[in-house]
Amino acid sequence: MTPENDSAPRRSALEELDRDPASRKRFLKAVGGAGAAGAFGLFLAACGSDDKSSSSSTTSTTSTADTGETDMFGKGDLGIAGYALTLEYLEADFYKKAGASGKLKGQVLEVAKQYGEEESEHVKALEAMIKKAGGKLPPKPKTKFPLDSQKSILELAATVENLGASAYLGQAGRIKDKEILAAALSIHAVEARHAAVLNQAIGEEITPDGAFAVPTDAATVLEMVKPFIVAS
Repeated sequence: MTPENDSAPRRSALEELDRDPASRKRFLKAVGGAGAAGAFGLFLAACGSDDKSSSSSTTSTTSTADTGETDMFGKGDLGIAGYALTLEYLEADFYKKAGASGKLKGQVLEVAKQYGEEESEHVKALEAMIKKAGGKLPPKPKTKFPLDSQKSILELAATVENLGASAYLGQAGRIKDKEILAAALSIHAVEARHAAVLNQAIGEEITPDGAFAVPTDAATVLEMVKPFIVAS
């Protein structure tokens, strides 16, 4: 991954992969083969394409490419990576505090620990990616979460994981670098799996959006997580 220094417009990585079968094949092999192919198809379905032959009902992947919705975390792909890392900081800290709350027991506690470890791995991967590109890591937010009971923790975990999955989907069409897209796709898949288990645990639909997940833009996501961040 390299920082974006030129001002020339570039297609998103999603568009390039959609148009180039050979490149797409290499990409999918690198990120997980057939399983990644299914996830890539969902990304395309949710994010659309700006190909002029596409249906008029399809959302353009370039329509939000330069809106700067993640510029507070950095420019271009670095900003998207910084935004994703901020969300992963929140998720990892949530599971750490939930596990230490004393409210979780048995298998629920073990699952919370497992999910927390996986979110911490996401943190490490994104931190390494940003450092490799010469970017600056966003500050770790100070957090507070309502951890009153096992039930409330499970409900909040489901909210957080569903939001995380839709947040990654919301940025897919804006990503220019294939390395970042690969990381986003693989993390998105894990967030969605977490969400499905938690949705079932609290008695909600496993796939609340139906056959195709609905992306959420950065402004909406950041507004939704604001109650969990302690102002400096």
